[in-house]
Amino acid sequence: MSNFSDAPAAITCKGVWQVFGQNPEQNLKEALEKSGGDSREAAKELRSRGLIPAVQNANFEVHEGELFVIMGLSGSGKSTMIRAISCLIDATGGEISLEGEDILKVSKKRMIELRRHKLGMVFQHFGLFPHMTVAENVAFPLKMQGQDKASRIARALEVIKLVGLEGREGAFPRELSGGQKQRVGIARSLAVNPDIWFLDEPFSALDPLIRRQLQDEFLNIQATLRKSIVFITHDITEALKLADRIAIMKDGEIVQIGTPTEIVLHPVNDYVAEFSKDVAKGRHAKVASVTDTESPLPENMPDDPGLKTGMTIDTALAKCMSLYEPVPVKDDDGKVVGFVHPHELAAALQAETDQ
Repeated sequence: MSNFSDAPAAITCKGVWQVFGQNPEQNLKEALEKSGGDSREAAKELRSRGLIPAVQNANFEVHEGELFVIMGLSGSGKSTMIRAISCLIDATGGEISLEGEDILKVSKKRMIELRRHKLGMVFQHFGLFPHMTVAENVAFPLKMQGQDKASRIARALEVIKLVGLEGREGAFPRELSGGQKQRVGIARSLAVNPDIWFLDEPFSALDPLIRRQLQDEFLNIQATLRKSIVFITHDITEALKLADRIAIMKDGEIVQIGTPTEIVLHPVNDYVAEFSKDVAKGRHAKVASVTDTESPLPENMPDDPGLKTGMTIDTALAKCMSLYEPVPVKDDDGKVVGFVHPHELAAALQAETDQ
């Protein structure tokens, strides 16, 4: 995965709360004052008053071009979080900025403009118009923008080809498989060429094989378009496959944010570890996570097996397990950046939290 730490923020969330119940803003204010600003105590106070703190004091950034996955069990708050970020519901408290613009303070007219021109959304349920063809469904957001028919159909055909549905432009939703319908939903959201893309469990209703194929297609699309994406899932395998970074939620709180390697090898607690306990860690953890870049390079290292920092541990082990001596690790430019012991690669596969 790419390093986005130096990229500008496409989305910034600071102290975001989403509270459901009577007078949520006033109750949140009083709960925070009573707790001295302690978010967990404030959440307890809200619950004691009969309110539901579905999102509690969320703080994170999504960088331009980053694929940021939010995951958690059912009821963890992940779908509520994406609805708050996309302004489908009004956040109770905090700040949410899209490319520096505080969307909690914009007018309804501006919010409609953002949704039509800058934001794309894909949800688990396809929401296609049954009386419209594939091309008409995909072109519909452009019609809402006021584009002429020729322009919107041309754009629709372009994104239909991008999602692999070329030749199905004239089909109706009833004539499509579940996977094809989801591709139409993805194409429709891409038709407006959004800067920021929200996807709420878009593949969860699909059969495993179709799901994997769409995940691969989605990665190909992202490699081409480099959108800023918030992707919701409850599936750790899907998260590890797609994400640049992952935020894991529990009971409305974000408990850890990290790269797939960090989530798998360094879970902060048992809850996070439980997600990845059955994950083949060597398929996701990278050589960089166990490379010694600080110590002097050992003398007389054996023949170079060709390790790279971005290589998975499984692949690295296959290359050097038989050497049993320290081997060099190179960056993408071919420069030796450190070394690693084969036994450390093997040990990393078994890494578990000590919590």
